[in-house]
Amino acid sequence: MEPIPRLAAALTLVALAAAACAPTRRQPPTAASAPTPTPPGARALPPEARAVWTGTASWYGEAHHRKKTASGEPFDMHALTAAHRTLPFGTRVLVTNLANGRAVEVRINDRGPVVHDRIIDLSYGAARALDAVGAGVFRVRIAVLE
Repeated sequence: MEPIPRLAAALTLVALAAAACAPTRRQPPTAASAPTPTPPGARALPPEARAVWTGTASWYGEAHHRKKTASGEPFDMHALTAAHRTLPFGTRVLVTNLANGRAVEVRINDRGPVVHDRIIDLSYGAARALDAVGAGVFRVRIAVLE
């Protein structure tokens, strides 16, 4: 009587192995999991560009006015520019002052900030647009636009 239980166990194992190897049916994507279509002509952004950062910002102005930035262009304290540690030069970033909700679009043209707990250094012109000149250091949200 022993061969029949062994045969049944062997057949069960074969059936389980076959079931594990069988192709599975894919479920159609739900609205939540479906990828967002990319409009024609649009380019995908690198993963870092899709990020939004929140942190502390500061501004710099007259002491650096007309001096060469890391990108090689002269710093204009009245322009809407900023310094960031890693974003490529020319990247456009939307900066929002979290204290008052004001936002400004700036172009990255310099490296910084040198103070470790800050995420961006803005030109005087950008800080003025955010109504943050008096504060000197203020909380912001930055988002890459391109």
